[in-house]
Amino acid sequence: MTTLSGKHDLLANPQDIGHFYIPEDQSIYLLSSKDAKKLKDWIQLCVQELTRLGYRDVELIGKGAFGFAFAGVNAQHQALVFKFTRINLPQSVHDKLAEEAHMLGQLSHPAIPKLISYQQINKQSVLVMQRAPGIDLEQYSLLHGRISVQMAQAILLQLLGIFDYLHHFNQAHQCTPIIHGDIKPSNLIWDEASQQLSIIDWGSSVYAQRDLAHQHVGNNVMDLLSQDLHTSNSKLGDVYFIGSEQLNGALSSPYFDYQGLASTLYALCSAQGARFGKEVIGANCLGLPQPIAEILNTLLLANGNELVTQQDKVVTYLSQQRFYLKNLVLPAHLNDQHDSCVLPCRVSDTQQAIETVVYSSRKSFLREQSNISEHAIATLNDAQFDRYYKQYLQGMGETEKAFIAAVSRLGRYRVVGGLAIRWHDSGIAVDSNLNLYPNMANDQQKGQSINYTDYVNAFEQSVNNVITLARAIKREGVFKACLFDARATLHIERSSANEAFVVPHDMQLSFSIANHHVADQRSQQHSYFEDGVDPDEYLQLPQAILSLIEQLNDIHHNGCIIFEALPTHLKIHNFLQLLDAQCADVFSELLQQLLQHVPTISGLGISGFMKLPNKDTRQFSHQAQVPEHYFPRNTRALT
Repeated sequence: MTTLSGKHDLLANPQDIGHFYIPEDQSIYLLSSKDAKKLKDWIQLCVQELTRLGYRDVELIGKGAFGFAFAGVNAQHQALVFKFTRINLPQSVHDKLAEEAHMLGQLSHPAIPKLISYQQINKQSVLVMQRAPGIDLEQYSLLHGRISVQMAQAILLQLLGIFDYLHHFNQAHQCTPIIHGDIKPSNLIWDEASQQLSIIDWGSSVYAQRDLAHQHVGNNVMDLLSQDLHTSNSKLGDVYFIGSEQLNGALSSPYFDYQGLASTLYALCSAQGARFGKEVIGANCLGLPQPIAEILNTLLLANGNELVTQQDKVVTYLSQQRFYLKNLVLPAHLNDQHDSCVLPCRVSDTQQAIETVVYSSRKSFLREQSNISEHAIATLNDAQFDRYYKQYLQGMGETEKAFIAAVSRLGRYRVVGGLAIRWHDSGIAVDSNLNLYPNMANDQQKGQSINYTDYVNAFEQSVNNVITLARAIKREGVFKACLFDARATLHIERSSANEAFVVPHDMQLSFSIANHHVADQRSQQHSYFEDGVDPDEYLQLPQAILSLIEQLNDIHHNGCIIFEALPTHLKIHNFLQLLDAQCADVFSELLQQLLQHVPTISGLGISGFMKLPNKDTRQFSHQAQVPEHYFPRNTRALT
């Protein structure tokens, strides 16, 4: 079997790994027992097979709807990545992995991990490549929060160097620009020790149809005549980071990568997970040097005919002023200090493993802002809808998109609790209960060097972004977000939708008792029923269950309970903390009675209830934009 790299195969007995199955990118704790077992067995099989083939330290490092990736080390101590596609997907998906291998095989640059081999084994495509050292910048951002000005400068300059190579790529002595097409934090690997950047995931890369001068790419007239000059070959990158031209299917151009560069630096410098917040939290308010801030703002905010003109100016400036940008004096002691969190947040010292899922009123925004049918929204009943709802963002306002993305980002932390945001004429009112579990010992075991203070600060920055973006939205209504631990979800299964859900006799809804002092503020609690019926929910619970929840509501506690009914699977998501230890027996009995009435549940959909421990409501005025803020210009005068 030949490989694109021309090297010997690294995978012996390829038929042994030809039956791999790729699951959807969903928490294993939210899968049915059958699917969870299939996933665990499959992962273990992959690890065993790769280990049998001679690789060590094998681990799953990524999975999704189209593919998955394992890492391992070969006998030569070389760190590798094995990228697979789902065997049951259409041939067109397998072809995309082949195209990625082809593009990667053309490239030779220190910042680009090399292709080792590409094989197709019994309809199973396998791509093997070098593994870049370090951590991807999305994870880095989640662990450390806003990156420093000095790090932003280093990333900018290194990406420009990589772009120089790609966009002036010589193939057989002919210039054929290559576009990465999916520049985003998770595709950039940062090695803290060497301060070097690597770029990965070439699944959206193509040969450019236009060059930096907006001219059609072709080495002679015959090349141009043989091309389709009106049909784009561009691929859709991550909609959280790509620009409008790529999103709308324009002819592929190196400017796609500059848009990704601007989106990436903006997200990293603002501790966000997308480019959408740019109209509220502009690049000119992030404490960056003014030249860099203006570059980002131009690429992020320009549109239409203005976009072409401004892009030209920016790229020309970057090519002419690289030396100036490299020699900016940026003393580290002038970096911004951490802003305090605008909402109360309790940080626990308990070493507790948590996998957070966010269940929120995001469908209200879809209903108000987009042209999606009510039927389509009603059928989006999975509590992990936030993981794959990006395709529904079209038609929503940029700030609304940014707000939803910011709420979803909270779920990337180990946190449980809830938020309730109410918009009114003069601003917003926010009730909250946020409990963060850093669990640093567990992270150290995974080989991640994490600073406790950085992690807490990063979470608080994400919370502040949610509030900042909410203040810029003008609407009426309430937005609720429940943050629960997927590990605590109860699962009840049935053979068909016509049968009742039967609760195992040993199943319990667990709760904790607060080990910290909480004042007796029963009258000030945020009630389960305070906001009325949630328009996002379509599961009608039996009256017996509602009556029990009313009784629970009278007991001093906080948390949430969410019923998610699927045709053959009922999930009961929960986070419950009792604040009155004297009521432990009554509370436990009510929860047990609630489970006993589960067989009376009929219909499909979600119905949830949230309770906050007290009404410590925080008020914020409307604010359309964050004020400008730059890194000091005359740094020597401040040293």
